Parts: sequence; structure tokens; C-alpha cells
Amino acid sequence: MEQLGAFIPLILMFVIFYFLLIRPQQKRQKQVRQMQSELKKGDAVVTIGGFHGTIHAIDENTVVLQAGDGSKLTYDRSAIREVSVN
Repeated sequence: MEQLGAFIPLILMFVIFYFLLIRPQQKRQKQVRQMQSELKKGDAVVTIGGFHGTIHAIDENTVVLQAGDGSKLTYDRSAIREVSVN
């Protein structure tokens, strides 16, 4: 019985750690994956590197972004951080 009492604080710390750190991170990753799967041509986006552009073309793994000067750059779909609201 004493051994079980020694594990209770450890178990409690794990439960607190899960609800404060792990679970919110999993929810955020799910939201990012959903946003990246819903990308479409014409969306204004920001990459993880800070590049702002408009989606010119898109396929399963890559997106072609068009900059304000008309130049086009190809990125992995996972490099899109957010869809910006203009």
C-alpha cells in the first residue's frame, strides 16, 4: 500500500502535464492540419518563414505562391502557417 502512495504524486503530475501541455498542442496540430487541407487557389497565406503570398496553384504536397511583384515560388503544403485575412 505504501508503494502505491509513492506513485500517486507522479501520476498526478503526469495528468496535470497532459492537460496543460500535451492536449492543447494536439488540438493546435489538428487545427493546422485541417487548415492546410482546406487550402484553395486564391487564398492569401503566410508561410512559416514569414513570406506573404497568394496561392497560384496547389496539389497534394506543394503550393505555388505568387508574390506581389508576380514572381512565383513553390513551397511544401506543410510550410503554410496561416491563411491571412485581407
